[in-house]
Amino acid sequence: MAEKSRLNTPADGPVDVHFVLLDDSLILDWAGPAEALRIANQCLRGRGLPPAFALHFVGPQVQTRSSVGAFVTHLEPLPDLDHPGRPQWVVLVGQPGDRVALDSEPARAMLHWLRGLRLAEGCVELMCICAGAVIAAHAGLLAGHKATTHHHHLDELRQASPDAEVLANRVFVLDAPVFSSAGVTTGLDLTLHRIAARLGPALAAEVAQTMVVALRRGPQDPELSPFLNHRHHLHPVVHRVQDAVSQAPQEDWSVPRMAECGHTSPRHLGRLFEEHAGVSPLAYLQQIRLAVAQAALRSGRNVTQAAQMAGFSSDAQLRRAWHRHGHEGAPAQTTGRARPH
Repeated sequence: MAEKSRLNTPADGPVDVHFVLLDDSLILDWAGPAEALRIANQCLRGRGLPPAFALHFVGPQVQTRSSVGAFVTHLEPLPDLDHPGRPQWVVLVGQPGDRVALDSEPARAMLHWLRGLRLAEGCVELMCICAGAVIAAHAGLLAGHKATTHHHHLDELRQASPDAEVLANRVFVLDAPVFSSAGVTTGLDLTLHRIAARLGPALAAEVAQTMVVALRRGPQDPELSPFLNHRHHLHPVVHRVQDAVSQAPQEDWSVPRMAECGHTSPRHLGRLFEEHAGVSPLAYLQQIRLAVAQAALRSGRNVTQAAQMAGFSSDAQLRRAWHRHGHEGAPAQTTGRARPH
């Protein structure tokens, strides 16, 4: 996915996200991701934009008991997804215990419904959180796909879906249209990743900051996006400045202006960045500008246009930053290429 300095706004409408709940569904498996999606919508509203996610809590019964004993009522029925008019995400979650229990009448009804799904990338997609992957396996949805689950359920997953490639020791695994995560907290990691893929990494970082969690990508990802790099911390001042720079890298940033944005002094901001982000404020700004310039070049812009869009004062400044950060070749050679390593 090409990184963008501006917020992505998909034109195909909001994603319908269906959290499928049975008795004893682990409440954090679905409540954490649901909150992340709600906060993403909240961030969009703050920008005057429509919501990107429509949340639905569905199941074979109108009421279900959660893993902690609290009841969830007024569940929507399992939806008909044969001819969806917009993207659909089906979210399956785990249960307490050593094995997933699917011998009840509601569970059998849910499996019957799952077996009728026609998964397709960008249309009907599956998100498995924790042992939710085991449920998907029993429905035959993981055959031919890579997937992971909680380490206590790895053997169970292999038995339920011998044709799946079960990966251990992963935060989450992406094999569209199937996405799976290893446990309660990694379900939140997966959700943040999917928010970034749909709306851009800057907004995903804002959601992570609001939830006071460290935004990370899974170990299967080949490289870390510059928009996500140096965000593995929880300091609100540094996040505030990083958000502002990421959303408008072309503006005339200086350390004093960044410090003003963070409501601190330039010297203190430098100390905070080094301590929490592991990089200086100006080095972080330059990395973001390089990412914007690379995206502009890959989209067909020339070097002068890319430099202007990214906030570099000239072609020469872009070229100097390009070589200083160890990128191969020259900016003019980047059009149509993958990002240099």
